[in-house]
Amino acid sequence: MDQRQFFSGFYKHSISKRLELMESWLGLSINSAGTMLPEAYANQMIENYLFNYHLPLGVAVNLKVNNAEYVVPMAIEEPSVIAAASFGSKLLGNIQAETKERLLIGQIIMTVQQPMAEIQQIIKENKAKLLDIASQASASMVRRGGGPRDIWVEEKEHPNHNYISIYLSLDPCDAMGANVINTVLEALSPTMESIIEGEVLMSILSNYQPQAVTVASAKVPFVHLSNDKDEAISLAERLELASDYAWLDPYRATTHNKGIMNGIDAVVIATGNDWRAIEAGAHAYAVKEGQYRSLTKWQVNYEDEMLEGSIEIPLQVATVGGTLSSHPTAKLALQMLNITSAKDLSNVIASVGLVQNFAAMRALVSEGIQKGHMRMQARALAMQVGATIKEIPAVVTQLNEARQMNRDTARKILDEIRK
Repeated sequence: MDQRQFFSGFYKHSISKRLELMESWLGLSINSAGTMLPEAYANQMIENYLFNYHLPLGVAVNLKVNNAEYVVPMAIEEPSVIAAASFGSKLLGNIQAETKERLLIGQIIMTVQQPMAEIQQIIKENKAKLLDIASQASASMVRRGGGPRDIWVEEKEHPNHNYISIYLSLDPCDAMGANVINTVLEALSPTMESIIEGEVLMSILSNYQPQAVTVASAKVPFVHLSNDKDEAISLAERLELASDYAWLDPYRATTHNKGIMNGIDAVVIATGNDWRAIEAGAHAYAVKEGQYRSLTKWQVNYEDEMLEGSIEIPLQVATVGGTLSSHPTAKLALQMLNITSAKDLSNVIASVGLVQNFAAMRALVSEGIQKGHMRMQARALAMQVGATIKEIPAVVTQLNEARQMNRDTARKILDEIRK
C-alpha cells in the first residue's frame, strides 16, 4: 500500500490511533513520553534554565522525494502549516531534489596595511601550508572524508580602514560543522598575522552558505489542479503571475519566503537543527542579486500541460552532533525520516519548502488564504475563549458556519452551548 492510501484521513483519527499507524508504517516504537527532554540535560544546554517550552509536533504525509516516500516530523504552533504541507505533497507528487555540495564557509577578518595584490600573492604562495594547518586542526573531520577544501582572500573597502576577509571552505560531512570550522579559523589566525602585515579582528564561520545550496523541483499536471482543463490552466497561469510578482516586489517576496520558511523551520526545529542559521542564510541568499527576491519560481509549460516549480536555497543542516546527540525528540524525528545523510535531509527540507509555497500560493490566487487558514484557526479560537476538550468540536462546527469568525463569535457560541 502506498503512503497516500495508508494515511488517508489520518487527521481524523485519535492521537493514539495516529501513533499506532505511525509505528506500523515506520516499523519502530514511538514512546511520546520518552521524547521529553530531561531537566538534567536541558540544564546543561543553556544558562539559567527553568523549564522546557513545548511546541506541538505532528507529521506531514504524502511527501515523495527522489522516488522515496517520507513522513515528515514538523514542530510548529501555526494551525494550517502541516495540513498545507500534506495537501501540497499529494498534488506535487515525486519531487526531484539535489544537494551537490555541502561546504561550510568561515572567515578570518583582518585590518591591513599592505596592498591587496601583495596579500593575494602571499595567500597563493602559502596556500598548501595554510590548508595543512587547517587539516591538522580538524583531523577527526578529515578522517571521516571531510575537512578543509579551499582558501582565498577578498578586499572589503571602507573609507576609514582597509579590511580583508580570508575565506575558508570546509566539508563538514554530516555535521553542521560550526565548532570545527571556528576551531580551524582560530588555529590559522596566528599564522595569518605572521605572514600578512595586519591584525586579526575576528575569526568566525558565516551563516551565508552559497556553497551548500539545495535545488528541488516539481511538475504538476494540469489535471492535479482541476478536473476542468480551462480552470486548471487559469489557475496555473495565476500561480505563474504570482510567482513573477514575488520576484519583483520585496514586500511580496518577504511574505512569500516566510511561507516557505513555515515548512522549512518546522522540520529544522523537529530535527534539532539551527533554524536561526537556516533563516539567516536563506534570506541572505534571497538578496544575492542586490534585491530581495523570492526563493521559488513557478511557470506554465503548455506543451506538456504542466505547472513547473522549483526552489533554490542554502541548507546547512546536520544529522549528527550538537543537539541531535542529546535531544530525544530530535533523534526520534530523524528515525521517523529514516535519514542518515545530511544531503538527504536537505533534499527533504527543501522539498517541504516547495510544497508549502505551492499550497499557500494556490490558496492565495484562488479562494484566498483566509478561508482555509481560518478553518484551521477555529480550534485555536475555541481554546482561547476557554472551551474544554469536549466542547471544542461543537464550537468549531458552529464557528465554521458563522458569518464572522473571531473571538467574540466564539465566546457567544460557547456561552450558548453551556446554557
